[in-house]
Amino acid sequence: DVQLVESGGGSVQAGGSLRLSCVASGFTFSNYYMSWVRQAPGGDCELVSSITRGGKKDYAESVKGRFTISQDNAENTVYLQMNTLEPEDTAVYYCAAEMYYWGQGTQVTVS
Repeated sequence: DVQLVESGGGSVQAGGSLRLSCVASGFTFSNYYMSWVRQAPGGDCELVSSITRGGKKDYAESVKGRFTISQDNAENTVYLQMNTLEPEDTAVYYCAAEMYYWGQGTQVTVS
């Protein structure tokens, strides 16, 4: 079975940092386009960042320069390093593979 398990969320003060992790299993990780998507309370989903099979990285304008996506194919893990967090970053963050398989989400709260 395909599984994506996120971790690393939490509560931080503005200006702080968090690193989210998403461990994948049940598929050939390196063959998939991986993304981080967030949903703020009462808000729409926002594509935060993605990384292609070739390693090309994209970011939402709202997080450029603050967030960094990376992946470790040997560990089947994709990361999202989030620096200089702002209250507007408060959301549930989801990991997705090909926008088809989804994790359960991890809460990030910035005060």
